[in-house]
Amino acid sequence: MTARGGGERALSHRPVLLGDVLELLEPGPGETFVDMTVGLGGHAEAVLEAAGPSSRLIGIDRDPVALEAASRRLARFGGQVTLVAGRFSRLSQHLDRCGVTRVDGVVADLGVSSPQLDCPERGFSFLRDGPLDMRMDPGEGRTAADIVNLFAEEELASLFSGYGEERHARRVARAIVRERARRPLRTTGDLADLVVRVVARGSRRRQRQRIHPATRVFQALRIVVNDELGELERGLEAAYGRLSRGGRLVVIAFHSLEDRIVKRFLVGHSGRCRCPREQLVCTCSAERTLQILTSRPRRAGAEDVRSNPRARSAKLRAARKLV
Repeated sequence: MTARGGGERALSHRPVLLGDVLELLEPGPGETFVDMTVGLGGHAEAVLEAAGPSSRLIGIDRDPVALEAASRRLARFGGQVTLVAGRFSRLSQHLDRCGVTRVDGVVADLGVSSPQLDCPERGFSFLRDGPLDMRMDPGEGRTAADIVNLFAEEELASLFSGYGEERHARRVARAIVRERARRPLRTTGDLADLVVRVVARGSRRRQRQRIHPATRVFQALRIVVNDELGELERGLEAAYGRLSRGGRLVVIAFHSLEDRIVKRFLVGHSGRCRCPREQLVCTCSAERTLQILTSRPRRAGAEDVRSNPRARSAKLRAARKLV
């Protein structure tokens, strides 16, 4: 996701895969767009510049800090921009309040942002000690600390395995339950240190690991805290329902779980048969309502990766609505 936060460094940040987004979104005069994860406003700014003064954009984000940054960056566009605080899964309600029935393009740049990771108070990162929070909207829902201190061992193991694809999920869950019996896990440092000890003990190749041992556990917690996969599934359906004929949908994912959902959604509306291979007669009645524009996901080039190392894992998929 595009870096968020104040200051000149944030405002000059280049959004991930910007050229590909503009190529596939094809912004034109008089069109209306939605940025479902407006963040700092980098993609939104480029879309509005390309589409011209007769265009309109609705930007959505759960993070109040992100909306404040986007407001500053997009102020020069005046009434062309409407910023909305909330979940992008509620896109239809947001558009109804804005008086918008159909849109010509939707872009979503998923995942956590660099400034969210850089701010210890948000609790997203194990690199700086802070409260174990991880909420996109700091005023909403349970925190990561609530989960690690209250969930049963089996529940923790299941979410670490399912959402983090962590090999040592059971061992980590067992260690958490044992540790919290002595004292609650309250900070990112508490949890990260515990996971490092467990994973290092369970892997002789600790020194060869390409990622920090706590990465997958933190990813799993963040996904659960913010219901990221459920949000994505509902958000894709909402975007599809509001796209006009010929409207474009562009989505950037940063890990396999997100990308799998996006790919499945696009293929599901592309007319491709979804029946089991061994089934001789098609019964799924697949209807082609989307044209997939990316036969393979677009990946970030060297320039993108140099300016934003997180772009290395980005995958972009896009489609055009046919009906």
